[in-house]
Amino acid sequence: MNSIYLASQSPRRAQLLEMLGVRFDLLVADASEDAESLETVLKNEAPSSYVQRVTGLKLDAAVARMKKRGLQGRAVLCSDTTVAMGRTIYGKPENAADAIRMLSELQGCNHRVLTAVAMQSGKKRVHALSVSKVTFAPMTPKQIKSYVKTGEPMGKAGAYAIQGKAAAYISHISGSYSSIMGLPIHETAQLLAQLKLL
Repeated sequence: MNSIYLASQSPRRAQLLEMLGVRFDLLVADASEDAESLETVLKNEAPSSYVQRVTGLKLDAAVARMKKRGLQGRAVLCSDTTVAMGRTIYGKPENAADAIRMLSELQGCNHRVLTAVAMQSGKKRVHALSVSKVTFAPMTPKQIKSYVKTGEPMGKAGAYAIQGKAAAYISHISGSYSSIMGLPIHETAQLLAQLKLL
């Protein structure tokens, strides 16, 4: 199998690609790119529209980055994950107080985790969306603050990592565990197969 580019700084996505036996090199933004601005939510935007649009923008930026750097042309993979309750989108917390707010709203409730994946090889682009449901057990304010103090919620959509300490408070999931981590293995394998890379 040919090597691809993974346009993500997420160690979880890298780990999940390795599980598939995919060889890859990282193709991440440098200081000249404003990668965070791509994640701005538009007014009245539905969570599914948001996560797919952001993933497409990330893929556009990554393909342009590959060309600008004069790199060998290869397939590029991008992914984005968001947490939603109803139409409310929970992105990455801005700080500890924001993480506490998010977790206070999510605890004791069901929410959705949406992960979009997009790949481009030459001019061919393929994409997929995985939606999973997660149930948080009730958490006390003390438990929430204690979890936030670990630092784990920072940089995570919805202010938690299912593969980390937050697992102690997740009573049920319906869908794809790997998708909740950040990269749906089944859908990613299908996209790789469509591009004849797996």
